[in-house]
Amino acid sequence: MQFRFAHNNLNVLDLDRSLAFYKDALGLTEARRKEAADGSFIIVFLSDGGLTPHQLELTWLKDRKEPYNLGENEFHLAFRVDDYEAAHQKHAEMGCICFENPTMGIYFISDPDGYWLEIIPTK
Repeated sequence: MQFRFAHNNLNVLDLDRSLAFYKDALGLTEARRKEAADGSFIIVFLSDGGLTPHQLELTWLKDRKEPYNLGENEFHLAFRVDDYEAAHQKHAEMGCICFENPTMGIYFISDPDGYWLEIIPTK
């Protein structure tokens, strides 16, 4: 028996805003989408263009109006980037850097719903 990663899910309040953020900040694009027959939710899977098989699933619940309680936000997704300096500059210009650790050579960005995404250089 073998298990492989398939995807991670994040619930979002504004699907269009989140799709635009993930495309602009990380270059992720829509791979597929599922819509509930009753229109109560939409699920969108984002891909890194085939660099990895892993996908990010964004779930939008139509009737949800209040922000999600992320607790102490002690979880995150990590992304490797081949041009760390250019990525850092882009994210600084976007105003989405929420934490930096120069000693470790990493930083975090925050998406529109407050989820943290770690940016690490490819070594």
